[in-house]
Amino acid sequence: MDIFLARQLASFVGALLILVAYVGHQLHWMDARRPGYNILNAIGSAILAYIAFHPFQVGFVVLEVTWTLISLYVLFRPVRQE
Repeated sequence: MDIFLARQLASFVGALLILVAYVGHQLHWMDARRPGYNILNAIGSAILAYIAFHPFQVGFVVLEVTWTLISLYVLFRPVRQE
């Protein structure tokens, strides 16, 4: 498989993961406070961030790296006891 096709396939998978989470949340199939939602967002945005680094696209890198970090933060933040 040539590198262009591999990158296109990877970016499609990354976008699909993010969109599955978004649609799932909008249609009330997924809860944004549950791990599955944030796992899909973290993996999808990490894939897209990796793709955005070669060639370097500053706006895309900032968006996807931020999206990944926020998703990971939500996944691993301490649970508050009420």
